[in-house]
Order: sequence, then C-alpha cells, then structure tokens
Amino acid sequence: MVAKGPLRTIVRPEFDERSPEKYGLGAGALIPISPRGCRLSMFTTPAFAQAAASSPMEPLGGLLIPMLLMLAIFYFFLIRPQSQRAKELRERVNSVRRGDTVITSGGMVGKVLKVSDTSDEIEVELAENLRVKVVKGTLLEVRSKGEPVKEAT
Repeated sequence: MVAKGPLRTIVRPEFDERSPEKYGLGAGALIPISPRGCRLSMFTTPAFAQAAASSPMEPLGGLLIPMLLMLAIFYFFLIRPQSQRAKELRERVNSVRRGDTVITSGGMVGKVLKVSDTSDEIEVELAENLRVKVVKGTLLEVRSKGEPVKEAT
C-alpha cells in the first residue's frame, strides 16, 4: 500500500508468501514486493552462495599463511633474542670467578670472594667486612674484572 501525503510518500513493504520455494528459498520465507509489483529477494540466491566457496583450500590458505607469518615474526623478534640473552647469562653465571663484580636480583652490587664448584653458592663482599653467601641463580649480571660498567639505555 502506498499512502500519499502532501509533502512525502510513505511506502510500506508488502510481502508475498505464496511460493518462496520457486526462488530457491526455504518454506516460510518472505519475499518483498516493490511498489511496481516486481519481486525482490531478501537473501542471496544459492548460486551466489556457492560461487563464494569455489576453492576448498581458499579459507585455509587465507587464515594459515598470515598465522604462520605472525609466528615467524614473534619467533625472530621476541622469542629467539630472549633465549639467546638467557643462554648468555647462564654461561656467565656458571663461569663466575673470584674478583668478578656481580649484581643480585635484590639489586646489591658486590665483588666475588669465593666460588665453590661443588655447591651453588658464592661468597660476595658487599662492603668492607660485609660478606654474604649468594645463590648463583639469583645473579642478574656478572661483570668480569676488566669489563667496563654498562651505561643505562
């Protein structure tokens, strides 16, 4: 039905429930009728829906390739450098010797006085006449005798 007013035209949609199966739609689907009487489909036709999924590998390739690319980026920029730094620190902690300067996880800086190969502890001098035993696993940094102090970045 079309109601005409002085300033504008109001169009109310009409629906045809007679034969939606004829248009490839399920039973009970509503097909709008335009003001001129031709039928318009509210849904895509089955031919369009089937044309979208032409290749069975397309959805997999469309998702798999970007995911593999993201994993490679994460590996080379985050995981690999961190594991290399951890390996380097582990080697330096295992090769700590007398006279090296160490920084503990508590933020204390001291000089190594005694290292034991049989135990996991080292003796560190934090100040004159202040010696403490520290577990090697709590060391954050090991500086050799002749190594300069690193500047903060």
